[in-house]
Amino acid sequence: MTKNIFSHSYTVHFADTDAAGVVYFANVLRICHQAYEQSLLEFGFDLKTFFQNTSAAIPIIHAKVDFFRPLYCGDELLINICPQLLNQKTFEINYQLSKDSTICCVAKTKHISINPATRKTQSLPEKIIKWIEN
Repeated sequence: MTKNIFSHSYTVHFADTDAAGVVYFANVLRICHQAYEQSLLEFGFDLKTFFQNTSAAIPIIHAKVDFFRPLYCGDELLINICPQLLNQKTFEINYQLSKDSTICCVAKTKHISINPATRKTQSLPEKIIKWIEN
């Protein structure tokens, strides 16, 4: 990850883990989304307005997680996020989850801007572009 626009700390909870005691892959995506939301807050977004916007919605259209080391309940993580504009309608966010300066997993989500009423793609809102380019 070359550019880091935001770092977020997270303590792994028991509810994040599976029967083997390690973080379940889907929960990594939830943890990453929390970091994404926090970065939007810190950039000045009102989350209620952002997620209930009637003129633009930005759903995730692709997600992936790669693990290098297991994560356990009680682990203190640092999540670095780095968004990248792909074109006028889409962007992706690269996430790097580290424990004690060791990268444990990386994730990526790809987002697209749509009109919530028509469900057709449209240009990203200007404020999102500014957040990405920050």
